[in-house]
Amino acid sequence: MDVSALDLSRLQFGMTAMYHFLFVPLTLGLSFMLAIMESVYVMTGKTIWRDMTKFWGILFGINFAMGVCTGVPLEFQFGTNWAYYSQYVGDIFGSLLAIEGLMAFFLEATFIGLFFFGWNKLSKIGHLIVTWLVAFGSNFSALWILVANGWMQNPVGSKFNPDTMRMELTSFYDVLFNPVAQAKFVHTVSAGYVTGAMFVLSISAYYLLRKKHVEFAKRSMTVAASFGLAAALSVVVLGDESGYTVSQGQRMKLAAMEAMWETHEAPAGLAIFGIPDQENMKTDYEVMIPWVLGIIATRTFDQKVPGIKDLLVETQQRIKTGIQAYEALQQVRADSTNAEARRILNENSKDLGYALLLKRFTDDVENASDELIEKAALSTVPNVTILFWSFRLMVAMGLFMIGLFAVAFYLCSRHRAHNNKTFLRFAIVSLPLPWLAIECGWLLAEHGRQPWTIDQILPTFLSGSSITSGQVWTTLIAFISFYTILLIVDIILMKKYIKMGPKKALS
Repeated sequence: MDVSALDLSRLQFGMTAMYHFLFVPLTLGLSFMLAIMESVYVMTGKTIWRDMTKFWGILFGINFAMGVCTGVPLEFQFGTNWAYYSQYVGDIFGSLLAIEGLMAFFLEATFIGLFFFGWNKLSKIGHLIVTWLVAFGSNFSALWILVANGWMQNPVGSKFNPDTMRMELTSFYDVLFNPVAQAKFVHTVSAGYVTGAMFVLSISAYYLLRKKHVEFAKRSMTVAASFGLAAALSVVVLGDESGYTVSQGQRMKLAAMEAMWETHEAPAGLAIFGIPDQENMKTDYEVMIPWVLGIIATRTFDQKVPGIKDLLVETQQRIKTGIQAYEALQQVRADSTNAEARRILNENSKDLGYALLLKRFTDDVENASDELIEKAALSTVPNVTILFWSFRLMVAMGLFMIGLFAVAFYLCSRHRAHNNKTFLRFAIVSLPLPWLAIECGWLLAEHGRQPWTIDQILPTFLSGSSITSGQVWTTLIAFISFYTILLIVDIILMKKYIKMGPKKALS
């Protein structure tokens, strides 16, 4: 795959993935809030709670439809733009996507129809069960996608087969209960709950500020404040677990997001500000909080967190070991009965991917010079500035939202939220924050994995299809046009129903 086509394919996949994920978290958050609202309706019999479920359900349905439209083209790109990736890991990655479609997405999609059209055809309890199944279906769908993504970050339960030149599944249990995948799942869905809560909180604040649909908005805000505060606090706790898993398996990503060039004495401090200079491998104007990073990353007071320079030395050694595996692989491919070559390959197979990094610079991997090895090692350092600031912006917005939900919870519990105009204005302008924080989080997770598609196994530049940059330009322009139209339609529909309000929307 030529370089320009590769870069365009990465741009296309990144753009479509991040656009698709504008809709996923709102689906996750709203689905459970709908279930909570309808549960209150069934328990109390008050029709206002049914109207709340129906109205927020309309906005949920619009968002769900947009998520489907943007998600399907995303998965097709694995075949069109990333064919070698699909061939290399299809046994593992493809099975997880298939399970997501069969077990989760179809469950969610089926019961969404019953949710919208079953109000007068199902009993109260029956419809409530349907609503909860929609919520669980949404989360099951996210589970399998995040298990697949977690495997890309930490490829456990699999083994490279030199006879088929493919990664093959050895333990589905290990893939499913991959600690990276589990941490990613709970952290991501909690962020989705925050998004749904912020959406309801902001729209309710809009109604209260204009003194429209007051009783409806007050109850909606109370649910959003309670649900959002619990979810926002969960994001922090579960984010700590994500940080720990990164420190165990993706140490370069951790060092890059902290702009940690040198290995510091344990426990390492956490940088809260700095200006990374990747070319000179230093950070200017750095402000540190002592001990915090070491405690988060290692859960100890005496274990060091390695810096980028030390990791580069380690990477160079792994590349050299990987060259031995690469040489053995060529011998096995030439003679499948070569037992000695298979032994060498098995002993060094964990570093085979590091040798593949050299193919970006030379076809003669076996005879790579020290200069090329150093160059390949340097390619494992992602863009430090992007990671450094993505992490800090994500954390800053997360802490702000905890404060906002705490204030909302306090004011709602005192029945004073509807009269506090300053708070209502803050709630309205804070609407984009969950999405911005989530996009920063995904940028941190996915860009931080570079130069790997599958961490330490398959470099990104080897993962693509044999296509030209012109072909990718065609699909990229088509996607941008299509998604722009969808965005316009989504905004128009959302604004239409929000301005109509629950009375007109449900009449």
